Amino acid sequence: MSAATASPAQVLVVDDEPDLRTLYELTLLREGYRVESAADLARARELLQARRFDVVISDMRLPDGLGLELLHGLAAQQRAERCIVMTAYGSTENAVEALKAGAFDYLTKPVDLKQFRAVVASAIQDPAARSRSPAALRPQAATSASPSGGQSLQRMVGQSTPMQQVRERIAKVARGMAPVLVRGESGTGKELVARAIHDCSHRAEGPFVAVNCGAIPETLLEAEFFGARKGSYTGSTHDREGYFQAARGGTLFLDEIGDLPLAMQSKLLRAIQERRVRPIGSTQEDTVDVRIVSATHKDLVAEVQANRFRQDLFYRLNVIEILVPPLRERREDLPELCEALLARIAQETGMAVPRLSESVVRQLAAHPLPGNVRELENLLHRAVALNEGDTLQVDFAPTTDPAPLAAIEGDRAPDFIPDDLQAWLDEREREILVRTLRECGYNRTAAAQRLRMSLRQIRYRIDRLAISLPGDDPNDERA
Repeated sequence: MSAATASPAQVLVVDDEPDLRTLYELTLLREGYRVESAADLARARELLQARRFDVVISDMRLPDGLGLELLHGLAAQQRAERCIVMTAYGSTENAVEALKAGAFDYLTKPVDLKQFRAVVASAIQDPAARSRSPAALRPQAATSASPSGGQSLQRMVGQSTPMQQVRERIAKVARGMAPVLVRGESGTGKELVARAIHDCSHRAEGPFVAVNCGAIPETLLEAEFFGARKGSYTGSTHDREGYFQAARGGTLFLDEIGDLPLAMQSKLLRAIQERRVRPIGSTQEDTVDVRIVSATHKDLVAEVQANRFRQDLFYRLNVIEILVPPLRERREDLPELCEALLARIAQETGMAVPRLSESVVRQLAAHPLPGNVRELENLLHRAVALNEGDTLQVDFAPTTDPAPLAAIEGDRAPDFIPDDLQAWLDEREREILVRTLRECGYNRTAAAQRLRMSLRQIRYRIDRLAISLPGDDPNDERA
């Protein structure tokens, strides 16, 4: 074999059942791996002491102890081997315990050989990575799979301690297959965290499928998640893949997981545990190879206590938790975050971005920003659209100015709670603008003065609300 040719991956199989051990060995040998086997912990430790492996596959229960003992020993020695633990059917607690202890992945007995080969292939990194020493391999494992991993982490702007901890956590958890639960308030950037986990993992070349669990009608949930066969329901004219099938070899991001109804939670739990899904109308199950990352702004512990979320699903999803801090806990990141957001706004809109002054940064730091990064981005978008001059001016007032509302509407408030508050406010604002423009003879300058707005502000609102004016002419202020 030439120096340029990579050496086969080294795999250690630990199982006390001779027939199964032989089956695993033959399966791995056919895949081109070099295989050693052991029937108990003592022999496995001898082999590990004598040489290095790429992957260790161990049964959970062995004659002289638990497979987790091997896992803990390798972690204590800072060894680079990735561990796959085999658990008995239905042993959810054992699987979760193994993943929390640092296992790369788990397999449920009786083992499906197709899934067995896929999990081992995922655990074995590129040949170049195997040539490194264990000490060098471990810190690089998170980014070795994809150059985009570092770029993804760089998008998570901020040098505050909470953000550094989030980035470190992402780099660490990206190495395995353990499910990750991302928690944080609305607008903190939970999907960005999920995408960074994907980009830093060995699955970076696979698909990243993001699903908003709260936006799917309950009657369509099963078809959307698991797929459907042609004719399985009214309007089903062809076979369709579900989210699990679409995310094969990649990451499935379940956003707002707390919004799933209980009936669907039960089906999701089975899909995650068995790694198989049955499309609607099919008699066969599809094996799916996905990593699950979920997110919520809800307190799932409270949801479990209120019987609105299944406890077993919570434990399955919450193997590793990442808490994304709100902006109020990392105010020191505001200057850098504003600069990054303004640069993105400039790129998306093609507009020149005004200078960000220290006084505006101080104003932002004093503002509550309950909507976190999303609210900050919206504020900056509006400021750039309405700004006049070289220095950015930020208007912290709501989109609908309460003073003109009070003057024209007589402080009228709705005697009901609108289903869509923003749509209701937009319609009220539109009514006020149209009425004022009509009373001012459609003179935008006069209407802007009456409403205590700048000409640029009223133009922006007319455009945003799609108000059509008679004889519209951009060169005529009476248009």
